Amino acid sequence: MGYDIRADYNQQYLLPRRLEDWIDERHPARFVRNFVDSLDLKKLGFREHEAIHGRPPYSTELKLKGWVYGYFKKIYSSRGLETATHDNVGMIWLMGENHPDHNTFWSFWDENRKAIREVYRSVTHVAKRSGRIKMVLHALDGTKIQANVSNGKGLKLEDLLKEQSEIDSAIDEIMSIIESRRKKEESGDMDLTEELDALEMQSFVVDGLLSELAQIDREYINPVDLDARMMKCGKTNDFAYNAQAVVDEASGLIVAQDVVNDESDNNMLTPMIAKVGENLGEKAEETAADGGYYSPEQLFQAEEAGVDVLVNIGEQIEPKGDGQEFHKSKFSYDAEKDVVICPQGKELLFERVKKNKSKKHDLRLYRCKHGKHCPLSTKCTDEKRGRSIEIEPHYEAIRRQIAKQKEPYKKELLAKRKQIVEPVFGIIKHCMGFRRFTVRGLENVKTQFSLICTTYNLHKLYEVWRARKLVFA
Repeated sequence: MGYDIRADYNQQYLLPRRLEDWIDERHPARFVRNFVDSLDLKKLGFREHEAIHGRPPYSTELKLKGWVYGYFKKIYSSRGLETATHDNVGMIWLMGENHPDHNTFWSFWDENRKAIREVYRSVTHVAKRSGRIKMVLHALDGTKIQANVSNGKGLKLEDLLKEQSEIDSAIDEIMSIIESRRKKEESGDMDLTEELDALEMQSFVVDGLLSELAQIDREYINPVDLDARMMKCGKTNDFAYNAQAVVDEASGLIVAQDVVNDESDNNMLTPMIAKVGENLGEKAEETAADGGYYSPEQLFQAEEAGVDVLVNIGEQIEPKGDGQEFHKSKFSYDAEKDVVICPQGKELLFERVKKNKSKKHDLRLYRCKHGKHCPLSTKCTDEKRGRSIEIEPHYEAIRRQIAKQKEPYKKELLAKRKQIVEPVFGIIKHCMGFRRFTVRGLENVKTQFSLICTTYNLHKLYEVWRARKLVFA
């Protein structure tokens, strides 16, 4: 006769189970333990505490194991970690039935932010030694991740200026009343003095925010997190940070990562490739990036550093389709003669240096002087003074990049970029559930994203470890 299996809460054991017997030998908690035990925490820069009096402190490696395993299980807060030390079997085993509270976990984070970021680099070293990373093709991309603030707390420059004007008017009015009363020798200034002090304090705060806006050259600021910037996140504009990642094609591992609060990726190409070199001691044979990383200066710097890059130039530089015979890309620059040659072979002469607010460098402006004498002038331009062409300081680097991308093999490599790096951000946001930072300030955000990337890489390496193909030193 069949029966249902039920829990026997009065079950007793002749001998108690060892802690080692609580979880399977391929459990992720064991993987995290082996990984952290393989690290030289002192060399990575972690602080050690010695208790002279009272209860001994929790060890550095114990707290680090808690953070790494917590992120492995999508627990991104110190309070969540504290709860897991009581509720999660893997965490209970990993902590050895110790229960650090959330203050202990957060103090560890706060004291060891730089060292926690070094843990990420240690994971890349492990992957490199195991032969997972091939250094053939890397893909670079960025994604916007929301800051831990409310958009409603954001302040606009025009609103702050208006508020400051209103405060100044209120202060002037109170000062006038106080002065009038003193001349008439009337009493009752105490309430007005307190109100004046409050207004002056408010003015001090607004002045500070205006100074910060002037320093960062932005129209918005969030007083809860001064480092956050208003960015396009999907279909909305939110206070966010710009997370960067370089991914290896062969392994799918993140080989370099960073977070910046610059809304654009334009200046991140060579810095991110340099981080790959710092992490792994060498750079990939080719690094592909999307059009957001296009910058003549960055292309030039990559050539100067001897780094091979493929950056999606876009149609604004090399157009597609018919009817583009007079597009800028069809004009060539003769550096020796310092003239621009049009598709008809005519020369455009140098006119002046043009300032450009959106770019860090000046542009050289060349203009056609043939005007009405050219039979194709109406097809070429509608400018009354004749067709003009702006030449970037690193024009030759742009032309070499365009020529490079016309090679079939290079075109194939560039096409692979999307399938290499974009799934990584999809996994981080959808599978790992990390769509918003839980900390504030650029330093903390950098630390949190490095731990997210550490966890992403560890998930990849965990499958290798489960198959008994990875052994930690």
